[in-house]
Amino acid sequence: MTARIADSTGYAHLWGTDELRQIFEERARLQAWLDVLAALARAQAAEGIIPAEAAAIITDELRVDRLDLDRIALGTRQTGHSTLGLIHELRRVLPEAAREHVYVRATVQDLTDTWTSLAIRAVGAIAWRDLRRIEKALVDLAAEHRETPIAGRSHGQPGAPATFGWKAASWADEIRRHLDRLREGAPRWLVAQLGDGIGTLVAYGDRGLAVRARFAAELGLADPVISWLSARDRIAEFGGVLALITGTLARIGEEVYELQRPEIGELGEPRPAGVVGSITMHHKRNPEGSEHLSTLARLVRANAGVLLESVVSQHERDGRAWKAEWIALPEICLLTGKALALGVELAEGLEVNAGRMAANVRTYLGDTQNPSDPGSAAAMVDLVVARARRAAAEEPPSWP
Repeated sequence: MTARIADSTGYAHLWGTDELRQIFEERARLQAWLDVLAALARAQAAEGIIPAEAAAIITDELRVDRLDLDRIALGTRQTGHSTLGLIHELRRVLPEAAREHVYVRATVQDLTDTWTSLAIRAVGAIAWRDLRRIEKALVDLAAEHRETPIAGRSHGQPGAPATFGWKAASWADEIRRHLDRLREGAPRWLVAQLGDGIGTLVAYGDRGLAVRARFAAELGLADPVISWLSARDRIAEFGGVLALITGTLARIGEEVYELQRPEIGELGEPRPAGVVGSITMHHKRNPEGSEHLSTLARLVRANAGVLLESVVSQHERDGRAWKAEWIALPEICLLTGKALALGVELAEGLEVNAGRMAANVRTYLGDTQNPSDPGSAAAMVDLVVARARRAAAEEPPSWP
């Protein structure tokens, strides 16, 4: 049972993808939390904080299917603490040799912030993969239509001749910058969190830094150098990059939305079999995909604003900041995942009506401006295409 249309059986597909939901779905999230706790136990055992036997048991036994989620929820409500219900359940299911050594010298944020970094890694990998596909499709369009004349528009009106390849190249160039942002941001975002009460690691004595370094390495994350309990800029930055990505996809979608209008007729979004434009006006071919990209981007930008608000937090810990992220960040990621999926479909299936483009140039700009000579526009296309293909050949196919 859900009160959110974004989670409903009938409409969930519009606001996320199954792939993204597998990251944030409750059981998957809880299992990831358990994996974080197991990594912490191994790091603590390596530094003599807990017995090695206990760490081995914790690693073997922490499985979400062994937990009673209703009991955890009840414990959370009764204690008013974010994870005390989980702690009680872990101690109930673990053998006696391990139950007192799970989730020790760690805070809610040590657990959840580290999981957030793991979630960012998974989401970033999806974004990287889909952006690479979108970039390739746009680069191919740019090369194919390097000299296809189109009316360049200024203030919504035909202004001067351009080529459709030049327009597609400008889209590809913007997508490339987002790939650059993901690559450059990964070292900042993919870090563990371990700081105990206020971030000083005081509970670990002189072994705190060693435990944290081992903990991060166990999870394939970087050591943050200093705790970031109140420093929320990493998450805000990642959310901002996703807002930029969906903004670019919406820009492309808006262009397709406009140029698909029958009186212009230069582009058309792919239309899968069975899709209905209107139940009352059967002649219509509504731009559902390109239109929805704009809707998704608006929601992502709104939630990214919440993450920016969290950057302003007080003292060494401030629940107002990171608890808001629990709602805003998954929303951003789910919405971005859907936007990326739509972007792939749109870029790879875009219909280009070169004849209508040329006819519109003649109608609105006349023959005096010689649209058959692409000039510098084609040269810019060549540069963008060459740069994008070189980058794709040189960089790793996966992220980070």
